[in-house]
Amino acid sequence: MSGDGISRRQFVTAGGAAMVAGLAGCSSTDGGGATTDTMSSADTVKIGVLEDQSGNFALNGTPKYRASMLAIEEINNDGGIGGREIEPVTRDPQSDNQRYQELTREFINEENVDALWAGYSSATREAIRPIINRNEQLYFYTTQYEGGVCDETTFAMGPTARQQLGSVLPYLREEFGPDIYIIAADYNFGQLSADWVRVLADENDANIVGEEFIPLSESSFGSVINNIQAAEPDFVMSMLVGANHASFYEQKASAGLDVPIGTSTAMAQGYEHKRLDPPAMANIYAGVNYMEEVPTESNAGDGGLVDRYYEKYPDEGEYVNEEAETNYFSTYMYKEAVEQAGTVEQPEVIEALESGISLGTERAPEAPEGETIELDGATHHVDHHMWVMRADDEHNVEAITDRKIPEQFLSETVGCDLREEDEQTQYTPVDYFEEAE
Repeated sequence: MSGDGISRRQFVTAGGAAMVAGLAGCSSTDGGGATTDTMSSADTVKIGVLEDQSGNFALNGTPKYRASMLAIEEINNDGGIGGREIEPVTRDPQSDNQRYQELTREFINEENVDALWAGYSSATREAIRPIINRNEQLYFYTTQYEGGVCDETTFAMGPTARQQLGSVLPYLREEFGPDIYIIAADYNFGQLSADWVRVLADENDANIVGEEFIPLSESSFGSVINNIQAAEPDFVMSMLVGANHASFYEQKASAGLDVPIGTSTAMAQGYEHKRLDPPAMANIYAGVNYMEEVPTESNAGDGGLVDRYYEKYPDEGEYVNEEAETNYFSTYMYKEAVEQAGTVEQPEVIEALESGISLGTERAPEAPEGETIELDGATHHVDHHMWVMRADDEHNVEAITDRKIPEQFLSETVGCDLREEDEQTQYTPVDYFEEAE
């Protein structure tokens, strides 16, 4: 906890209600706490949305931004949050981490947002998390990620690597054999995801026969494809990221590389099966909580999320990606928490979130990914409904398997419990598994 201001636990235990009354109407300052308007003293609920609509991650960030706007519009049309309309505050960070940091400070200190949704990449999350922590800002990070963030004000709503890779790797091991080749983006997300592949390989009696980390700026994959062909793996695990890395799939098809590929990043985020010509994505298996093709009634049925999204955004080439669904349902979880808390005071909303908010209940809508999903209050992560989705030679996508997979690393291995102890730590698999080293 930063020494700049009173901690959230101190706030609650010292008599939060009295302090709330005293601070109502004040603005936050860098290091001085979060937005302080109460439900009764302000006209709107201010939600900050910082998502990339230009730059390297625009393909991923634009659907996130639009899904947030859809959820906000629906909630406002249904009476708002506790009778108050949501006021979205938005900027385009342009896939630039320095701009993210500047805008995060602006949203906290000048816009006084009640909650913040921001960022696609793990590098972005780690660039702004110190600012988030100093200000005790309620923050929703909605990208699927490598996992391990145990942070008192951060709610990591997307699935973790253990959930995504843990759904697809065991399936490919069973179907195709034990030998795995890893290719991953060369930054913290890709490196930690590769660590998880090693852990899961050990748990599923599989072998790593090759491993490469690719800079985000790289778009030429000739040597990588040659190395995979030489290693002759039973399947590849790919954690490539961003527009440049999508070139791999076209180039591997041109080179005649037809080995099955499991992934936590392709198709569900950058919708390569829609953008690239077949058969670039043939035989790709994605472990995901959501794709536009997930066959649930609340997603693909008449009036489901996909219909509502395209009614609002009928652009050609648009796609409801994995993070879009997470932005969408997390806005509804925030609504539930604020109404449960009876205030937008961030310490009390966090307490409500930590009580365990569920979607798919009588009170809250079903998450488009399927069934009831729950926010685990101890870890600030979500127990997701996970799918293995496969693309064929024509880029048709079908659901192969699905099951509920809870967050496991923080809850079962690390023992993170933010209801009992404030932390701002990212735990990594190498701290707990020899196989990850």
